[in-house]
Amino acid sequence: MIEISPEIATFIMLGGVVIGILIGYPLALPIGALGLIMGILVIGPKATFDLYYTRVFSILTNYILLAVPLFVFMGAMLERSGIAESLYNALYLWLGGLRGGLALVTVLVGTVMAACVGIIAASVTMLAMVAIPSMVKRGYNKGLACGAVCAGGTLGILIPPSIMLVVYGPMSGLSVGKLFMGAFMPGFLLSALYCAYILVRAAIEPEIGPPVPIEERKIPLLKKTAMLLTSLMPPAILVMSVLGVIYLGVAAPTEAAGVGAFAATLLAVIYRKFSLNVLISSARETMKLSGMIFLISSLSFAFVGIFIRIGGGNVVSELLLAMPGGHWVIFAVIMFMVFLLGFFIDWLGIVFIMVPIITPIGQTLGFDPLWFGLMVCINLQTSFMTPPFAYAIFIVKGVAPAELGITMADIIRGVIPFVVCILVAIALCIAFPQIITWLPGKMIR
Repeated sequence: MIEISPEIATFIMLGGVVIGILIGYPLALPIGALGLIMGILVIGPKATFDLYYTRVFSILTNYILLAVPLFVFMGAMLERSGIAESLYNALYLWLGGLRGGLALVTVLVGTVMAACVGIIAASVTMLAMVAIPSMVKRGYNKGLACGAVCAGGTLGILIPPSIMLVVYGPMSGLSVGKLFMGAFMPGFLLSALYCAYILVRAAIEPEIGPPVPIEERKIPLLKKTAMLLTSLMPPAILVMSVLGVIYLGVAAPTEAAGVGAFAATLLAVIYRKFSLNVLISSARETMKLSGMIFLISSLSFAFVGIFIRIGGGNVVSELLLAMPGGHWVIFAVIMFMVFLLGFFIDWLGIVFIMVPIITPIGQTLGFDPLWFGLMVCINLQTSFMTPPFAYAIFIVKGVAPAELGITMADIIRGVIPFVVCILVAIALCIAFPQIITWLPGKMIR
């Protein structure tokens, strides 16, 4: 063992993670290796291995986190059910005549699917495949089209059932059910801000989002209404089967996730999309994504254990709490740190590294724990649209048909206004904290 000050150890561990990620290593490798090496050097091999074993085992056997593979399976099965396409086609008939109407439809479909699919890759892929060709071929600005897909597709990381909230709960000691209920209003607020931006910009610059010709939308009102109702019914059933039972106090999130996985499978059967190949591919996707989540989460949790053991948590806390300007300045610094990390680190790493450190700071500053936690989650929404580490941008670039000529610059220009919308939502939730706290207070216990 070597003698090393907590300040230097903190710098080495946090700086090493950022450098490892910038070099190009997968997140799990620098986190796992740095925690192990620093632990052996500072607190000794036996204490390090005992701590690693305890914390990894606690993550892998956490009952609440069992909801993760169930929600992943639910999303994978729903992705193959065709619900998104039918909903898009129905809303297209109703809103396609507006300037920017197809971008508006894209965000609304993303909002509805967010309440059903908590997997960002699935949501963004579905929207990109359905909406981008439809918009670009009708003369829409490429940036607006791609930005609407990225923004609408990433709402699923906030609007329940969100995997991020399932992970955030155990890390912060908060009820996942209350996190689910608290995230609804901010999620819908973001959707409303996205829609408002699209409508305002399309009104100012009509050429970026021309209305769909009436000939393409000339369908009897009764038929349009029937299409809309039948396309909305499956998501409504799924939302009630998962979130309704949580709100009413009938089941915890893990049991609700099981109900949701079963309901998504039934919907695939009803839509005649279910087959052995669909089941196998959904199970394979569930194993891959859940395996990645549990690998990163277990190694990150062990890393944080070493970090706190050598005094890194105290270093960060003392540094932040000693800042002049009061608790709002400290809160602003924490939010800026989370925002900045989103440029370089996966949200999983941010949650598992930062949350155990900043949650006690938030409590010391006197903030409502639920409000504080969800403010961090809203902030993390930006991480999917802020390069260089921006899942949504790369998914859209990979899925968009090559013949459309969409460039990375088009996508980045398109997402910037939606990132600004997220910052506006953060400001509104600061000014009106009831946006987050009202619904959880109405839950039936």
